[in-house]
Amino acid sequence: MTRTSLSPRSSAELLLLGTIWGGSFLANGIALPEAGVAGIVAFRVGGAALFLWIAVRAMGLRVPREPRIWGAFLIMGMLNNVIPFTLITWGQQSIASGLASILNAATAIFGVLVAALVLPDERLTARRMAGVLLGFGGVVTVIGPDALAGFDLRSAGQLALLGAALSYACAGAFGRRTLAGLDPRMAAAGMLTASSLVVLPAALALGGIPRLDLSLPTWGALLYLSGIASAFAYLLFYRILAAAGAGNLSLVTLIIPPVAILLGALVLDERLPPHAFAGFALLGLGLLVLDGRILQIPRELGRRAR
Repeated sequence: MTRTSLSPRSSAELLLLGTIWGGSFLANGIALPEAGVAGIVAFRVGGAALFLWIAVRAMGLRVPREPRIWGAFLIMGMLNNVIPFTLITWGQQSIASGLASILNAATAIFGVLVAALVLPDERLTARRMAGVLLGFGGVVTVIGPDALAGFDLRSAGQLALLGAALSYACAGAFGRRTLAGLDPRMAAAGMLTASSLVVLPAALALGGIPRLDLSLPTWGALLYLSGIASAFAYLLFYRILAAAGAGNLSLVTLIIPPVAILLGALVLDERLPPHAFAGFALLGLGLLVLDGRILQIPRELGRRAR
């Protein structure tokens, strides 16, 4: 995992990215009653693709023409947009936005396992295994004993969020194998375009012509999801990746849930059970162990004491 120094500017951008993605769970909760699952996903990927193509043309990036690359865009679009956006939005019909954000943090845990399976340079070391086990312990704690006692719609919603996290993890590994060397901003525009070609016809088939008489909060949430939480967030994501490295960028996973939990409580009056917070603490510890720097603190303190 690439890691460089985290400058004050990169730290601020990382906090901004986590806040933006944390807000996407609130936006889903606001838009769901009027726009529905298919409408939200279609507007999000279609609008984000439009915004990113404007950026791509303004930056003068070369548009690839190879069928192989556009085939990879289609697979990436399914794994990184269509499947997870649909599962997250569907799951939020039955679970709180804060809880959805916590379960979504399992993306980093699944990412380690998927990478170890398909990428030769990503071995599953003892430290990574410890982080994975802590993370999965957190996931089980978040889901809680009620879900284990009987399967219901809420349980299905939680499993949908875990399915989205697994899809994100597969997208990360697939992208590293197939899109290396391509400008990531162009890759983001390409996969969102491919996603739109899948989602827009499906949304029309499932829901017909979309409603336009939506309330102002719903329109605001949809514009936020497409323009800010997708298009702008992708550009910011790759900027941080180039400046601070993948290791530092992975810390955004720890920022998203607290933001989503706070916004859900303030705006949607959501209240999470204690085991959800305990589970997030375990999951967060697992992510810190995967990052590795927390394990260096006792060694650094010991060296200073000598």
